[in-house]
Amino acid sequence: MANWPAGPVTVQVPATSANLGPGFDSLGLALSLHDTVRARVRPAGLQVEVTGAGAEDLERGERHLVIRAMRAAFAAIGPQPPGIAISCRNDVPQGFGLGSSAAAIVAGVLAARALAGPDGAAALPDDAVLELATRLEGHPDNVAACLLGGLTISWTTAAGARATRLAPLPQLAPVLCVPAAPVLTETARKALPALVPHADAAANSARAALLIAALISRPDLLLAGTQDFLHQSYRAAAMPATAALVDRLRAAGIAAVVSGAGPSVLALTVGDAGPGPAEVARIAAGAGQAWRVLPLRVDAQGAVLLPA
Repeated sequence: MANWPAGPVTVQVPATSANLGPGFDSLGLALSLHDTVRARVRPAGLQVEVTGAGAEDLERGERHLVIRAMRAAFAAIGPQPPGIAISCRNDVPQGFGLGSSAAAIVAGVLAARALAGPDGAAALPDDAVLELATRLEGHPDNVAACLLGGLTISWTTAAGARATRLAPLPQLAPVLCVPAAPVLTETARKALPALVPHADAAANSARAALLIAALISRPDLLLAGTQDFLHQSYRAAAMPATAALVDRLRAAGIAAVVSGAGPSVLALTVGDAGPGPAEVARIAAGAGQAWRVLPLRVDAQGAVLLPA
């Protein structure tokens, strides 16, 4: 492919919260907090600009995750461009269980597909984008929610990653509580045991099914539906302040969970039904450390290519 576009493309991708309690590595929710990547083909070389979250720490060369995702996408489509320039504006906190790596991967794959024009769309239809992004990320829960928006259920088959999208309750009002310091995903995963009791697995399966019903039609079941038996208790020692805030919020009747691998906490409030964002903020303020409380919305669009 020789006819690279002269102008840039711009991709906007949402933050995501995976697991939602019992939906370990399968449930995801897109949130109204976004990263924006502007990319173009240049005659030669690599140019990477980053502002916002992680600007001081992120790679600026070929190891930058957006560039790595673009390279993988171009490899699937055809030839690499002569040069690449990207400008990233990051609002999704890095290392806080909010899908920042999935957002970078999805943005890079979609930017490359857009720059490749018709060849890109033909080589990487939406299901192939999900599969490539999952391969780069390692699991599909965050990338599915980032791509599709709303509430997603993802799973893997012998043929690759699959996902379906559901529309959650329109009055669902997610509230994020973000601590000052991140926790590495690898640290959180290493805290998990190789085996769990059969009774815990059975209880978790029931809660995950209940959570789907709660999120789409029965908000009165959210507190019960977000109870987890597989991962949160095992990770508590690695993030005690997170575990303590989850417990405080749940004791007040608020459906709170660890967001992804943590350490952020996601509280699922519902309109005027029960405690709302103000009560979440009040409880977080009294939790013994500084929490940044962000009342958000569910992002219904997922990743989008913005107009030129």
